[in-house]
Amino acid sequence: MGGPTPREQCAFEAGIKLGAVFHQFVGTPVSEASRVSLEEAMRRALLNQPYVREARVCINREKLRLASENPFGYTSLSPEMLEVEVVVECTGVRCTGKLAYRDGYPLMWLEFEE
Repeated sequence: MGGPTPREQCAFEAGIKLGAVFHQFVGTPVSEASRVSLEEAMRRALLNQPYVREARVCINREKLRLASENPFGYTSLSPEMLEVEVVVECTGVRCTGKLAYRDGYPLMWLEFEE
């Protein structure tokens, strides 16, 4: 029995990266004042991992503002606020893993460079 194909290995690596960033950071306290530093921390966490070539993290400012309208001025990071992209390259294959809140759910998908 053979191992995974190069495309399967790349897909696995991208999926692991998105799952890790999602489950590690959802629930983190965040405010407008800490948004940029949290985005950067998440991006750097992704870049630490093997095979990651690029990473982008965006916390939606409007959703953060609405969720932070309370006496304390902060909220917990929620899936609705996140947009993440991670470019993975391994075994000669390159793909981009994406995470965004769509249709009431935090969807993750892959786009391969052909």
